[in-house]
Amino acid sequence: MATPTLPTSAGARLKQLPVISHLRMSSGLQRGMLIAGLVLSALFLLCALLAPLIAPFDFAQSSDASGDFPRQAAPDGKFIWGTTSTGYDVFTRTLYGAQTAIWVIVAAVIMSLFVGVLLGLVSGYLGGWFDRIMVVLADAIYAFPSLLLAIVMSIVISQGQSSLFGGIMAAAISITVVFIPQYFRVVRAEVMRLKAEPFVESAQVIGASPWRVMFTHLLRNSTRTLPLIFTLNATEALLTLAGLGFLGFGIEPTAASEWGYDLNRAMSDATSGIWWTGLFPGLAIVLTVMGLTLVGESMNDLNDPRLRRFSRKKAKRITQSAQAGAAQ
Repeated sequence: MATPTLPTSAGARLKQLPVISHLRMSSGLQRGMLIAGLVLSALFLLCALLAPLIAPFDFAQSSDASGDFPRQAAPDGKFIWGTTSTGYDVFTRTLYGAQTAIWVIVAAVIMSLFVGVLLGLVSGYLGGWFDRIMVVLADAIYAFPSLLLAIVMSIVISQGQSSLFGGIMAAAISITVVFIPQYFRVVRAEVMRLKAEPFVESAQVIGASPWRVMFTHLLRNSTRTLPLIFTLNATEALLTLAGLGFLGFGIEPTAASEWGYDLNRAMSDATSGIWWTGLFPGLAIVLTVMGLTLVGESMNDLNDPRLRRFSRKKAKRITQSAQAGAAQ
């Protein structure tokens, strides 16, 4: 009985996925950095997904059957990370803050990907006056400070009401506008390189429309480096959301939990020796940004042959393979 080939092909495709392929080719310090980043990022995702199951209270809950929660209470058996100046449980607020951060990251990156990739495809393939105008616009957008744009968007979208939707969309749109040029430039450069390849010329010769060439032949081959930019955009989205909350333009505590707002409220506590209200939200921001950054930087190094480091066994195996190929 013949062995089916589907699992083998599926396993081969699985090994070619961005993170898995980078793990297989990494070694030493690079592998340690990548694994550390993946662990921190996975912890962030788990906190966001399992917050309703793990958190002992609701993010805006300040009382229970026994009465109101104590304010600025030190960590104990009931409040393992203490309480804030308004009586919220710090542990609960920190867990639910991961959910808000996930929403902003997903909204910002999806919008940036959709618009930036589409413009890069069209501009790189068509060229001409449209390409020149898009390049000038992309350079001009780099001059916009993302945080200042986020503040303006927060005021325009939420109309002074720091709702969950307004806070998330303000940060997401500001990141989208600022980071569209990154996706645009990467895809445009790849499309301009690939459109002179034989497989594209063959598609044009047989009469394929420009849209079919772009979305069938060029899109798949010009977006391989986008996972690297995704990690950078994710950290920028998270920091922008935290900056909005810290400056008072973020989300109200009764609408959602947000780390930047909690840090803002904890500033006055620090002078009184109350460290727990600001320590844990701050650590959540630092560890999440560190995890995403480690993943992105490790993938970037592994994609560059000049920065990639092989272990002695891998280097020996590569040398032997090269020698065997030269002998043949």
